[in-house]
Amino acid sequence: MAVPPARDIAPPGQDTAVPPARDTAPPEAQAAEPLAGNAVPPARDDTARRGMPAWELRFAAAGRVCAGPEAAEAARVLLLRTARPDAAAVARLYDHGSGAERRAVLLALPHLPLTPGQGVALVEDALRANDTRLVAAAVGPYAAAHLPAHAWRHAVLKCLFTQVPLAAVAGLADRARGDGELARMLVDFAAERTAAARPVPDDLHHVLALALDLAAKEA
Repeated sequence: MAVPPARDIAPPGQDTAVPPARDTAPPEAQAAEPLAGNAVPPARDDTARRGMPAWELRFAAAGRVCAGPEAAEAARVLLLRTARPDAAAVARLYDHGSGAERRAVLLALPHLPLTPGQGVALVEDALRANDTRLVAAAVGPYAAAHLPAHAWRHAVLKCLFTQVPLAAVAGLADRARGDGELARMLVDFAAERTAAARPVPDDLHHVLALALDLAAKEA
């Protein structure tokens, strides 16, 4: 008669349940598991994976970490002036940026390695906007140096139309003085406002006086 194989009988009082398998995953895999409770995991530095330089990440985060809009704007401009990104990076920041980020790009234009055509394209885009803060930034020193005469005259009218103070227009006295075409456009603008029973901006009279200063232009 065959003898059945002996059963592995545990001594009395000993748990016969099979212990769970040990987690043999490598330490780095275990570290990737979610933290318990409401703990927030540390931010991962995925700069290399995203191909985004550190200064650009700081540019995007400035609005959250700086003490107010003015501080954030100053930080963004400083980052751009220090990094001196190429035209493609500048265009990307402008095209995909918020209004505040676009304004910082416009303010930093004189310090960036762009051709006049590349920078003027951004200025002209901002001048088509209805955001007065963008318009004010667009008529800064870069526009004074590079914006063609026809576009610059329309920028002055844009400021008057949107009530952006002409004090924001860099180089106003130099570019407006003796500009007969600008004078004609200002007179027409004032006539249209008057006909529509709308007030003529006080700034218009100042720039019109400059534009009519033909003696200064001829000198």
